[in-house]
Formats: sequence, structure tokens, C-alpha cells
Amino acid sequence: MEQLLNEHIVEIPEIGDVVQGVVIHTGGSSALIDLGPLGSGIVLGKEMRDGLGPEGKLKVGTTVSATLMSYENEDGYIELSIREASYEKSWEDIEAKLGAREAVTTKVIDANKGGLMVEINGIPGFLPVSQLSSEHYPRVEDGDKNKILDLLKKLIGQEIVVRILDADRESEKLIVSEKAAQSEKERELINLFQVGDVIQGEVSGVVDFGAFVKFSPRTKEGEKERTEKLEGLVHISELAWQLIDDPREMIKTGDQVEAKIIGIDDTRISLSMKALKEDPWNSVLEKYKIGDVLPGKVDKINHFGAFVYLDKDIHGLAHVSEFQEVYPGRKIEEVFKEGETYPWKILSIEPKSHRMGLLPVRESQKATAETE
Repeated sequence: MEQLLNEHIVEIPEIGDVVQGVVIHTGGSSALIDLGPLGSGIVLGKEMRDGLGPEGKLKVGTTVSATLMSYENEDGYIELSIREASYEKSWEDIEAKLGAREAVTTKVIDANKGGLMVEINGIPGFLPVSQLSSEHYPRVEDGDKNKILDLLKKLIGQEIVVRILDADRESEKLIVSEKAAQSEKERELINLFQVGDVIQGEVSGVVDFGAFVKFSPRTKEGEKERTEKLEGLVHISELAWQLIDDPREMIKTGDQVEAKIIGIDDTRISLSMKALKEDPWNSVLEKYKIGDVLPGKVDKINHFGAFVYLDKDIHGLAHVSEFQEVYPGRKIEEVFKEGETYPWKILSIEPKSHRMGLLPVRESQKATAETE
């Protein structure tokens, strides 16, 4: 007898618990759910519609999950919410995907200057601009936020693959990354290359610190050309052997370039264009000697001193301390102007470190040096 009683004991759920039942009737704005020993429950209006997802309707005979909202409403029914249960289930699924580092396909529903709004299981999420893949990252040369927003808006309605970075049910915070989802795929492609390889690609963006170049993996003879692309950065210091203030002066988006891979760090690829050209400093000692006095054009002046080009490839620094020996008590910008040519004496040459020390020469000193 005790065993029979135990078999028929029904565990009574509490308000807020999720229960399961079978749909036994649907109307225009409500549905009846058979909860077994508990009796029948009802789902009304918004509590039903918002939990149905893309299907948009309930079918008789379908087993559903619902949250217990009340044991007896004004009509005597147990009141249920599919919306609430769906919300909890959605977060459970999102948290599981976060733990498993699983890639998720989502649709872009809106955009602002900081990134994209997406939706996963009906839960709104945010994809920061910094977490976009190289394919979708907005390359805007002047950093204009309105131009960035215009590019982001073009992604609205598109499906993208992301990975969940942060999911906090309590604060309803959901942050995703497209870049993280593509990392594994990118690593597979990157493994086809090694440091020292030479690539051909197209400049995909130019910024203050360099240029981004997109390129495809090489294919073997007879293989179909691959459509996937990798992206690497040519740092401003790797564009050319000369000093460059603004990369935009020598390269622009859409240019076809050749570069050498000089570094691979996880999914970051460092490229060099100057590595494919002869280093002019290799022959600097054949052209210049310590003690030579010759003309040089001032490229720029800063608190270190004046940077001077002796020719189109070789530059030197007239340090501010050396300047004070020749022009005591005066400021360097009072004597020299950028873009102008003046006489200089070579004090030191260091080919390996690409350094040359220069001393400004007064016209009278130049005449003396030339007669010696």
C-alpha cells in the first residue's frame, strides 16, 4: 500500500517553476495545456505569442514547456507563460554554447557607431566593432564615425557566424564576436603559410599606422582557386626603407602589392613590403664617410632634433645636443625649416641600426672644411 501511495504522490511545483504539458486546445489568443495530475493550464495572449519563436503558433498534441505563473486565475485555471519558459530556455542554451565555445549563426538586426545588434534565441546581443571579422571590419581611412556607421548598416539583415564571449542572464548582457568564431578557420588557412613566404594581395585599408592587405592561400597546380582570404598588416615601418609620416602618401586602398610574411602570431600576420627591396643601408659606407660635409634636406623637426635626408634613401639625425654646440642658446626651429636644404657633417654611421649622426655646419665652417 505504501508503495502504491508513493507512486501516486505528485510533486507540486512552485510558482516560477517550468512545467511540461501537452497542448489540448488552441484559440485565437489562448491555449489550454494538459498538465497531467496537476490539471489544465492556460496560456494567454502575449505570454503565448512572444514565446513561440519563428513558428508563430501552437499545434494540438505538441509538448511544450511553460512557466507556472499562478495556480488559479480569475477563471479558475492554472496560468502559464510560454514566453517566460522560452526566455529561460534560451538563456540556458546560450550559456551552454558559451561553455562549449560553440559557433552560432545569427542575424544582424541593427547597427550603431559602436557595433552591431544581433539576436540569439530571441535574446538581443551586441557585437562590438572591434570583434568583427576582417571581412566585415569597416576600414575608414579618416576614422569618420558616420562613414563607419554607413558601412555597418549595410550588414543589417545578413546572417553571420559568431561566438559568445559573455552571457549574463541577470543583467541580460550578451556579447558576441565574429572574429573569435573565424579564428579556427583562419588558423587552418594560416597553417598553409610560414614566415618568409611572399604573398600577392590587395590593400584593403590604410590607417595611420600602416596598411592592411588581403590575400588568398596559394593553390597547387590543378587545384581550384580558393575564395577564402587572410588579412595581414604592413606596419608603417615596414612599408619602405625611408621614413614615412603618412602611409596614405605612398599607398591606397585597392592597390595590388607584394609583401613578405615576417611574423605570425596566432591569427595575426605581419607583412613587410620593404623586405622585398634592397636595403640601401647595406651600401651606405660606400657612399658616405665620417667627416664628410654635404647638403641634406630637413624632413622634420621634433624635440630630438632634425631628421635629415642626404639622398632619397639615407637619413640622419642632427640631435638637439649637437645643434646647441653650433648654435648655442637658439632653438632648432629658429635656424632650420622643414623642406629646406643645409650643410651637414657626418659624425657617425651605423648601417645595422640604420643610424647616422649629423652636425649642422655654418656656411663659414663649410668653406673651411672644403679647403682643408
